[in-house]
Amino acid sequence: MAEAVTDNVPAKAGGKPPLFGLSFLENLSEMTMLRQVGLMVGLAASVAIGFAVVLWSQQPDYRPLYGSLAGMDSKQIMETLAAADIAYTVEPNSGALLVKADDVARARMKLAAAGVTPSDSNIGFEILDKDQGLGTSQFMEATRYRRGLEGELARTISSLNNVKGARVHLAIPKSSVFVRDERKPSASVLVELFSGRSLEPGQVLAIVNLVATSVPELSKSQITVVDQKGNLLSDMAENSALTQAGKQFDYSRRMESMLTQRVHNILQPVLGNDRYKAEVSADVDFSAVESTSEQFNPDQPALRSEQSTSEQRTASSGPQGVPGALSNQPPTPATAPQTTGGAAATAGAIAAGQPLLDANGQQIMDPATGQPMLAPYPADKRNQSTKNFELDRSISHTKQQQGRINRLSVSVVVDDQVKVNAADGAVTRAPWTADELARFTRLVQDAVGFDASRGDSVSVINMPFSAERGEVIAEAAFYTQPWFWDIVKQVLGVLFILVLVFGVLRPVLNNITGNGKKQLALAGGDVELGGMGGLDGELANDRVSLGGPQSILLPSPSEGYDAQLNAIKSLVAEDPGRVAQVVKEWINADE
Repeated sequence: MAEAVTDNVPAKAGGKPPLFGLSFLENLSEMTMLRQVGLMVGLAASVAIGFAVVLWSQQPDYRPLYGSLAGMDSKQIMETLAAADIAYTVEPNSGALLVKADDVARARMKLAAAGVTPSDSNIGFEILDKDQGLGTSQFMEATRYRRGLEGELARTISSLNNVKGARVHLAIPKSSVFVRDERKPSASVLVELFSGRSLEPGQVLAIVNLVATSVPELSKSQITVVDQKGNLLSDMAENSALTQAGKQFDYSRRMESMLTQRVHNILQPVLGNDRYKAEVSADVDFSAVESTSEQFNPDQPALRSEQSTSEQRTASSGPQGVPGALSNQPPTPATAPQTTGGAAATAGAIAAGQPLLDANGQQIMDPATGQPMLAPYPADKRNQSTKNFELDRSISHTKQQQGRINRLSVSVVVDDQVKVNAADGAVTRAPWTADELARFTRLVQDAVGFDASRGDSVSVINMPFSAERGEVIAEAAFYTQPWFWDIVKQVLGVLFILVLVFGVLRPVLNNITGNGKKQLALAGGDVELGGMGGLDGELANDRVSLGGPQSILLPSPSEGYDAQLNAIKSLVAEDPGRVAQVVKEWINADE
């Protein structure tokens, strides 16, 4: 049995153990070609990944300086950044110019100082500054002018908020001397909006009015505004209604803000900052009402006009009329009633124009003139008077102004008053009294123009405020700072390198070099396990290698019984045929 063991144990290799590099090369040469290639590729990939991680961890954080270089002189930008010693890079996919996060503000200031700013590609009236040839036609001149006008309008529209770019197309027909052949100009506007933004109806209406007032005889109904998605923005009927509603809403908010500011101005000196809260709600009537009224007062008649006519005719001649048989007839004798009065009878019998006689037959003399008085001629009198009266009437035309306040509601909440004890500095809170709240109410009513007939209401109440009412502005989290991500990148790089070295490279190298220990190669094939206990002291700490198709390492005798048992179990599981052969040799040796 002792001889069998001696035959199966290889002779001890004499001399010094091989160097680390030689052992590595010897073990590498014992591997198959496929394993050698895989091992070298894995080592090269690990080293390359390690270098990439190190470079990535050392790379600074870059931020976009401009979203795009369109419309900018790239050469001038690079020269300016290079002169300012600012590192930059260009994103190949989006074309964005990237600089270090710490150099963004400085780079923008340098570019602005150098006059490098984004410019549009629209051509304005500078096209008219170019020299024109002698053979330039009138059509080309008109086209140049129209193109310059379109470019100027596009530049103006692009300067509005939310508008990234714009294009304007004008259709200006040729003027005609005939009225029936006259055609009105029209325009179309294409606006390119920033991502996630839109134009309000008021802004669309402003663009329409801007274009309409820039082109002669161009009406607003002939202007079309479209965005880059094909949405029609210039629906005049809808825009006018929405614009009117928006203006009314803005007017209401401005009025409420003005009244709230009045309340602040009157209460802030009394209560102090953050000691009260006030809100005003205004019910505004935007309806337009016109009324006309006419009233009559029958108790106060007024003379409007008066007309009086007085006529008197005296016949001083004989019969008059159209000559003829009837008119030439002598008048019939006049008959008068018989009266007792002599003078009356005499006067009645005397013909008109004849001297008057008294009762004695004597002529009656006029005392004033001394001439005989004559009998009067026949006379005709007529008096007419017309008076026009008119009743008292009042006509009033009333047009109510839009934006009238129908009702005001004011709410004010006041915090408890704070009292500080002068002796010990103790702070106490006490509610306001009813009289003080009533005075605050009167101040607020006078400030907002309180009108009880409109149904206005003003409420001032006292309630203690919460201790956490103040809005706490959270500081920016540390993980949002650029320096934090720089440190994280470096730490991740170091951790990755450590994992790569100790988790990948070191086990591979230990597997190749055998942990720097000697290996006992058994060239004959199998090894008798029972002979491990009979090795001399020089091999007590060496590990036994079983030769065969695969090299198997057994623990040294000094590693303990458990280690040897586990190694034998592993050997039985991996190569039961070889173990059976060893047991068979033991049985044959005992026989």
